[in-house]
Amino acid sequence: MACFQQLPLLARRLEGKVALITGGAGGIGACMAKLFCKHGAKVVLADIRDNLGEALQREIGTEYATYVHCDVTKEIDVENAVNTAVSKHGKLDIMVNNAAIIDDGKPSILDNDVTDFERVVRVNLVGPFLGTKHAARVMIPAKKGSIITLGSVSSSVGGVATHAYTSSKHAIVGLAKNAAAELGKFGIRVNSVSCYCIHNALAEGFFKLDDEGFSKVYSNLKGVALTEEDVAEAALYLGSDESKYISGHNLAVDGGFTTINPSFGLFSQSSL
Repeated sequence: MACFQQLPLLARRLEGKVALITGGAGGIGACMAKLFCKHGAKVVLADIRDNLGEALQREIGTEYATYVHCDVTKEIDVENAVNTAVSKHGKLDIMVNNAAIIDDGKPSILDNDVTDFERVVRVNLVGPFLGTKHAARVMIPAKKGSIITLGSVSSSVGGVATHAYTSSKHAIVGLAKNAAAELGKFGIRVNSVSCYCIHNALAEGFFKLDDEGFSKVYSNLKGVALTEEDVAEAALYLGSDESKYISGHNLAVDGGFTTINPSFGLFSQSSL
């Protein structure tokens, strides 16, 4: 039996909305799913991690959450996920392109394999393209909708992650802006959310940091640590009617990391 609890009706910011979240079985995606449902949304969890997805569906409850297997690199899977949302709930209000991967860190471009590069691009860029395309397919007739794509600080700066990951994250911000330019005439908003390093499984695997290591990662905003819940709250805002006139925007959830060069300038923190 699910132990999930919704917020009181007056506090729900997504009451009556339907959301589809790719990569929704774990990590940031799962955090978003729980928060969206607490705020009154019905959520379709799209992922390839069936055991995690089915467990999360049980945790939230089938009244609020539905899991569907979806490889975002396959158009038929993305199309089916969108169709599932519409067939079950009659519409799709919010599309979150969250699924992403990262390749092994190889500092020299000479050591980077084109197959690894293409694999990352297929998930991180082709996936959001397909998600945006099929969300638009059902949102255009409805003349409304919010499409949100998960970027990264690597969407704005170089040197943080791999060539493939950084290229794909830059590209999806451009995709979101281009889609916003097209879809605005249909009342559809398209935005991206770009966050800094979060202490989760993906970051642990890539940066090879333990708890102590993460505590030493540079942060421009002192006294607070970024969590998955913070990113979910940003997506909640962009999915809600509170952001009804925001489109084509890349919302940085990075504590000012991409704003400054920490080693040079009037506010240099290189000595800290």
